[in-house]
Amino acid sequence: MSFMDYRLREAPTGLRKVLHLNWPLVVLIAAVCSVGILMLYSIAGGDFDVWAKRQAQVFGVGMALMFVVAMVPIWFWKNLSGVAYLVAFILLIFVEIMGETNMGAQRWIDLGFMQFQPSEMMKFTLVMVLATYYDWLDSKQTSHPLYVLIAVLLIVLPTVLVLMQPNLGTSLMLLLGGATVMFAAGVSLWYFAGVAALGVAAIAGVFLTRGTPWQFLLDYQYRRIDTFLDPTSDPLGAGYNIIQAQIALGSGGWSGKGFMQGTQSRLNFLPEKHTDFIFTTLAEEFGFVGAFTLLMLYALIIGFGIVAALQNRDRFSSLLIVGVVANFFFYIAVNLSMVMGMAPVVGVPLPLLSYGGSALLVILVGFGLVQSAHVHRPR
Repeated sequence: MSFMDYRLREAPTGLRKVLHLNWPLVVLIAAVCSVGILMLYSIAGGDFDVWAKRQAQVFGVGMALMFVVAMVPIWFWKNLSGVAYLVAFILLIFVEIMGETNMGAQRWIDLGFMQFQPSEMMKFTLVMVLATYYDWLDSKQTSHPLYVLIAVLLIVLPTVLVLMQPNLGTSLMLLLGGATVMFAAGVSLWYFAGVAALGVAAIAGVFLTRGTPWQFLLDYQYRRIDTFLDPTSDPLGAGYNIIQAQIALGSGGWSGKGFMQGTQSRLNFLPEKHTDFIFTTLAEEFGFVGAFTLLMLYALIIGFGIVAALQNRDRFSSLLIVGVVANFFFYIAVNLSMVMGMAPVVGVPLPLLSYGGSALLVILVGFGLVQSAHVHRPR
């Protein structure tokens, strides 16, 4: 036994847990959040109070919550997963009845000090309950139709509620996150092939039913698809955001225009510059080098998460980490695809970077669960 092993064995339980934290992951998360606060300061023209101050406060609270969640044994969160899922589901129903409406969508609950979005909470409580479900289920029954149906219902029911808000982006992420946990649990690939075939049929139905009384999507969602296919068809309307985002991305060049020198954001050509389109501001000010560096930080976070999942011999913990990391990846993939014109604009923030209390808090709590699984893993 090495001297360090001896010190860890003799250390108090709390200190030993702190030492066993995945510290590279903590540092990477803090680095990305710091970049986000820096960009919010720049977007506001050097005014810290507009967005950066509140983001820094939420970041501080979120990091504290991450450490608290990490110190709690993973079995506690496993036992709490069903209750957490039920609470998130009830809050989604409450949103449908009495939720706050903003920009035509009813997605928020007014807590006084912040606007809370229950759909963000559902992304991770869904992962928790699915990980618990597949940990309980015998591995030989994973692909049994009845047990697959139960998992599908756990995913589809909240997805329908979120879609009614309407919130297409979060609905998509719930489906993708849930499907990832099912895939990692060992559900037969034939089910995924069947879903893929249904997806193709649904896409065909979206276009074929347009303009009929039973069309699949709302009119504004169809306009988003039109804009995605041809942003120049409405350059001053629905296509404006994407066109301005592409201008900002391209104008940054190799090294960017410099900190607080981005014209697209500073002159307010770029809407939602502090939320959905914050990546374009970073690319304009710091260019390809800055954008690539951010993507490498994201890749390292995902990489450390995958390694933590592979090293964990507890089935619940491993599936939980996979689900949290998958959600984090889908945040990034959907947002970047959206701002680069590779996917319709669906209102998904860039994780740890975009302004927004609910998303940032929930993501940091999600990584707290990852840390709890890592600290309390079987050794």
